Amino acid sequence: MSAAQMLVVASAAIISILGSAHLLYTYVGNKLRPRSPQLLEAMRVEHPGISRQTTMWRAWVGFNASHSLGALLFGAVYGYLAVAQPNLLFGSWVLAGIGLVMLGALLALAVAYWFHIPRNGIALALICYLAGICLGRS
Repeated sequence: MSAAQMLVVASAAIISILGSAHLLYTYVGNKLRPRSPQLLEAMRVEHPGISRQTTMWRAWVGFNASHSLGALLFGAVYGYLAVAQPNLLFGSWVLAGIGLVMLGALLALAVAYWFHIPRNGIALALICYLAGICLGRS
């Protein structure tokens, strides 16, 4: 495996680990629950403005789970492309660009809304990805 492939695989692995941890924390433990019992109870009974068919709590869990699945999908697709289809990944501006835009958008979200662990992990994944794509295209 080339250095370019290993860097993209490392990037995909970092995002997959973050996504897996996030999915686990969505359903196990209290890491993604409000610290305030009153807020948790309010989320369990209050509906978002868009529909009364769900509650803020159910929407919160669904948003977190789908966010995790997106990270896992990125890791699976780009890890696979780097290992099994490197010519396709490194030869396609579209595929390389989509990965770059995705990681860049995740980093922007992490800087604006999240905390240091996902921010630093995504920044490292972006650096590995960019280095891998640059090496693979040269």
